[in-house]
Amino acid sequence: MIQKDIIIVGGGAAGFFTAINAAEKNPQLKIAILERGKDVLTKVKISGGGRCNVTHAEFIPQELVLNYPRGEKELLGPFHTFMTGDTIEWFEKRGVALKIEDDGRMFPVSDSSQTIIDCFLNEAQKHGVEVLTNQPVTSLKPVGKGWEIQTKHELFSCEKVVLATGSNPKMWKVLEQLGHAVAAPVPSLFTFNIKDNRIKNIPGVVVKHVDVKVLTTTLESSGPLLITHWGMSAPSILKLSAYGALELAKMNYKFDIEVNFIGLSFLDAIVSLKMFKQELNKKTVYKFPQFDLPKRLWRELVLAANLAETMRWADLNKQQLEALAKQLTEAVFLVDGKSTFKEEFVTAGGVDLKEIDFKTYESKKHSNLYFSGEILNIDAVTGGFNFQNAWTGAYILAQNL
Repeated sequence: MIQKDIIIVGGGAAGFFTAINAAEKNPQLKIAILERGKDVLTKVKISGGGRCNVTHAEFIPQELVLNYPRGEKELLGPFHTFMTGDTIEWFEKRGVALKIEDDGRMFPVSDSSQTIIDCFLNEAQKHGVEVLTNQPVTSLKPVGKGWEIQTKHELFSCEKVVLATGSNPKMWKVLEQLGHAVAAPVPSLFTFNIKDNRIKNIPGVVVKHVDVKVLTTTLESSGPLLITHWGMSAPSILKLSAYGALELAKMNYKFDIEVNFIGLSFLDAIVSLKMFKQELNKKTVYKFPQFDLPKRLWRELVLAANLAETMRWADLNKQQLEALAKQLTEAVFLVDGKSTFKEEFVTAGGVDLKEIDFKTYESKKHSNLYFSGEILNIDAVTGGFNFQNAWTGAYILAQNL
């Protein structure tokens, strides 16, 4: 049997951040990370398109928590202890400078996730953290005040165990056997599959700001929209997918959305269109996009309103103005399925948050059992928020180990 003080199961972002901070706080501790695969930090490598979206430039805890469809209430306290500014300082102290992009996302200045991976591997080595790969855990049981962990190849014993296994169904099963409640995982952060003539021929078109709602629900969001080969993506859609993760799963990912492309009400759009009718009377509607809409999208919406390509503004009657206003402000699209957002598969689901003490990240059901990262039923919208949750939890947990 191999004996350690602390064993961290899971060699991802949360696991490494926990191990490094715990080892720094108490160099006497014998700490090991057990990783089931042959490589560690694989999700860090592909995150942010290989650039690693480390965090988001939001520095007010009350604002930061609004980006977590599950975990908003629970994270408020932890974010007062360790949040974005602390993350930036932590990395900079270890030679990794971060930069802020226009949309608030933060990346290493190097634009490479390898910088983050190298930092973690160097820090782990420096502080004597043992990293053991190819060690899938098969069982976990409390023995006296400590724990025994059986992997495929070894038996370990430790005083404290930290589970940082992300969305790993096998570990959730182990936890259910220990009496923990686990919310069944459903996908979060996905794009919408839409087959519709209005968008079929215009992939790559971006609208800077739209309002989107899922009809027959209270789900709505706003932000940029990207038209893709398979449908729609970008923050306005991804936010809906995160906040609606449970509801949209129940609908089997078949539902109608209504898109307002111009941010005006139907009646205000009519008023604007009547003004264009006077000011642009001799010009053709098809050729002159309005409301700052991309030309290709404008033309598709004009055709969808049954206006001929040759029609002039002056010739539009009441019904035609209304048809165009409807396409601009209340365009309904049928969503039929979802696609994974890049390689960053995020799930809603995990250990029930009521069973965790968020001052320490310790289980309320078993002493000396801790949770770090996405194994908990916490998930965020896209933009660096999932990583910030990992850093915060791991840091607080490490101080309490």
